Amino acid sequence: MVKMDEPIALAVIGGSGLYNLPGLQNPSEFAPDTPYGKPSAPIMIGQLEGRRVAFLARHGVGHHLMPGEVPYRANIFALKLLGVERIVSISACGSLREDFAPGEIVIPEQLYDNTHNRTRTFFGDGLVAHLSVPDPFCPDLSQQVFNSVVEAGGRVHQGGTFITIEGPRFSTRAESRLFRQWGMSLIGMTTSPEAFLAREAEICYAVMAHVTDYDVWHLSVAPVTVEVVVQTLARNTELAQEAIRRLVKALRPTRACDCPTALAGALITRREAIPDAAIRKLQPIVKKYFSA
Repeated sequence: MVKMDEPIALAVIGGSGLYNLPGLQNPSEFAPDTPYGKPSAPIMIGQLEGRRVAFLARHGVGHHLMPGEVPYRANIFALKLLGVERIVSISACGSLREDFAPGEIVIPEQLYDNTHNRTRTFFGDGLVAHLSVPDPFCPDLSQQVFNSVVEAGGRVHQGGTFITIEGPRFSTRAESRLFRQWGMSLIGMTTSPEAFLAREAEICYAVMAHVTDYDVWHLSVAPVTVEVVVQTLARNTELAQEAIRRLVKALRPTRACDCPTALAGALITRREAIPDAAIRKLQPIVKKYFSA
């Protein structure tokens, strides 16, 4: 039984190759129904470094969900129901820069959404919000993730722009070269809309991006394959686990960022025009702005 009144210090969303979080003590499962269906998999909640931590396998048990099939809204909504205030996404990605080499980790600072078929917001149905996202990743949490990877002994870079493509296929050489011309640094398939939904839910969000390959632009290196991605992540799993352990131990009790008030200037619909059903549906997200 999950105790909803106990704070969760951090939620970790694991991507390709990372389907659990070893070291969680006294684990329990949380798989709620949300207005957007069930999350990708039961959320595992347990103790790590004496603090409560949640883990969610983004692609489901056995990796059965394609990037475009992941129930992003259900995942973030379920974590909001748990009272989660910080999320770290552990993601496999391709490098679009020579200096971001396979096996290294990058904490990106910017995000470009190049997906086409995904719902990107919780809002609608009579309640409109225009979210401000000049910095889509929480700067404070990103810095703490960077510090934890350094302390864990990883080779890590800070900065760069992450482009999310629709997938599930990898890029053509023409696409990869174009993304490099645009100034993109990393390429993956799941950070959008996850980061934007976390922002709407006023949850801090940062990415620990594990570089698995050079996509297909690097002619002296073999093109990316699933086998290459999984092998690289397997080698980095221990590092990721140690970095998360250090992060949990060092997390400050209060958040030093503007994520907790992300919706304060975003909600534009007049209260009398909002259907009560819309407010009830989004109550975990908007309750401090509108009563049900």
